[in-house]
Amino acid sequence: MAHDLVEPTTNQRTLLAEREPTDLITEITTVELPSVVVDVAGEYERVMDDRDRFLWQWIHKLFDAFTLSSVPAADRGHVKEIKTLFTVYITTLDDLIESRRDTSTFDEACRVATAPQTVDPDRPGVDADVLEFVQDVWSRIEVRLKGAPRYDEFRSILQYDIRQGFNAMEYTRLVSDNKHLANGTGARTYGAHNMVLFSYTDIDLMFSPTFDQSDLSGLRDLTWDLQKMARIGNWVTTWERELTEGDYSAGVIVQALQDGIVAPDELDPANQDLDRVAQRIKERGVEEAFLAEWDQRHEEVSNRDYGVDSVDTQRFIEGMETVMEYHLASRGMK
Repeated sequence: MAHDLVEPTTNQRTLLAEREPTDLITEITTVELPSVVVDVAGEYERVMDDRDRFLWQWIHKLFDAFTLSSVPAADRGHVKEIKTLFTVYITTLDDLIESRRDTSTFDEACRVATAPQTVDPDRPGVDADVLEFVQDVWSRIEVRLKGAPRYDEFRSILQYDIRQGFNAMEYTRLVSDNKHLANGTGARTYGAHNMVLFSYTDIDLMFSPTFDQSDLSGLRDLTWDLQKMARIGNWVTTWERELTEGDYSAGVIVQALQDGIVAPDELDPANQDLDRVAQRIKERGVEEAFLAEWDQRHEEVSNRDYGVDSVDTQRFIEGMETVMEYHLASRGMK
């Protein structure tokens, strides 16, 4: 792609023009988290402290926008709470493997959700304190999920989708450690699952008594498309921070590497010229290319009939528009 020839996208500018970014940030920072999330966030800060509480407020606020319409109004607050706890769980694992490069604790933390009977805090290299925190968070999630009317029906699907999130995290670590591996197709295919939109949707379906199983194929098709859009929003607003942290898996950085805008040997947290590297990526229009891709994907999903009747797909799509709006407003803050 000739990124330096890409014209600025208009749809993203329209999203930002609708409301002032400062107003959106105020909305987020004034979100009152459920008491259980406050407790878990406090424990996260004690054992990890890699993220600001802003992230939990950000996602908790946005669940109002993209929770499936099939979740009854009476259950929506409860479902938001579960999904925010799940976000803390999945983010902790992401921090372990990407920021801390603690693969030993990461592996055990993955087993907490998928094979709890095999978890061993005494394995070499495992941070027992972090693992205990992860187990506590997951137990809070699981006890709430087991109360869902369709838990048994969607449990195996949730388990599968969670594993795809783990795989995405391992892939991003692999790319960061092997920069010559970076390619756009891999980033879009594997990296998209880091958004865990499928898992969020599975949780919604557990609490959706009127959802028709015959709609599942079409809904997952739509979820796949929307997850790619969510990933672009995350990439274009977090890649600069990740660049300084030694995480080179963001699509913006990957594309810059693949197109020769940046050389692999320039990507090193110790490089004193990383600001210049970032500026070069901006000047060559890599971000704008991804924003244009988001626009194209948005147009495609908006004009496609997914054949789903028991979920309001247009509302789901509009939810992703809101997510993008808040991504753009909170650039560099999560």
